[in-house]
Formats: sequence, structure tokens, C-alpha cells
Amino acid sequence: MLKRIFERLMIASNAFTILPVIFCLLGAIVLFIIASYDVLVVFGDVYAYFFKGFHPDDFHSDIVGVIVGAIDLYLMALVLFIFSFGIYELFISEIDELKTDKSSNVLEVHSLDELKDKLAKVIVMVLIVNFFQRVLHANFTTPLEMAYLAASILALCVGLYFLHKGGSH
Repeated sequence: MLKRIFERLMIASNAFTILPVIFCLLGAIVLFIIASYDVLVVFGDVYAYFFKGFHPDDFHSDIVGVIVGAIDLYLMALVLFIFSFGIYELFISEIDELKTDKSSNVLEVHSLDELKDKLAKVIVMVLIVNFFQRVLHANFTTPLEMAYLAASILALCVGLYFLHKGGSH
């Protein structure tokens, strides 16, 4: 009898997995809004550049940096989005609309390992975009620093190759 009570308690505690689902979705929405706001600010800056004669020194690199930063935020929002859908599918209930819509298979998760693989790929892309954003604002003064940059880019390419080699490409 104690075993049945404990098992029911464990099954009932499964409802707490709704918390990361809710808060990850809210976090994803917040990141989508912030990234979209950043892109809208860029439109205002571009308008000022072309029509109001406002010409800052590093305008082009600043604009690219903000857009890359927005892409970084969008990717982080996707990590939270995929994680919340995956946790919901694994621990709470399957989403029937994901089964019928073939275009949404990126959100469909069948195991914890599959969720980890999907998250890992998006997180690696977040890191690559973040690296790219930092490289845009770096000043390279010596040939050794340029060699480090080239080695870093080569390491990213090799990492992406092996990341996609294991997938179904």
C-alpha cells in the first residue's frame, strides 16, 4: 500500500514539469521581443543615416553588430522554445498538431537524447554567432592575432562539420 501511495505521489509530481515549460516560453517571448526591438532601432538608425545626415564613424560595423546580436537573441529564444516544447512533449502530453504538421518536426521530440541533440545544435549556433559578434568589434594588430582568428574559424568549421556529420543530412 505504501508503494502505491509513493508511486501516485511520484506521478502527481510530474505536474511540476509545467513550470519550466511556462517560464521557458515566457523567456523565449521576452527574447523575441527584445531582439525585434533591437532590429527596429536599427531601422531608425538607418533612417537617420540616409535622410537626416547623421553619420557616425563606425556606422556599418555598429549596424552589423546589432543585427548579429539580434540573431544571437533569436537563437537563444529558439533554445528556450525548443526546450519548452520538448519538456512538454516528454513529460506532460504529446501535442497532436505537431504530429499532423510535417513542417514542425523541429519541435517534435521523442526522447531526452533527441531533445539534448536539438538543443546542442542550436546552442553551438548561438556560440558561433556570439563569436562572430565579438570578432566584429575586435582589433587585430599583430600577425599572431590574425593566426589565432584563422585557427578559431577553422575550429568552428571542423566543429560544425562533425556536428552535422552525425545528423541525418
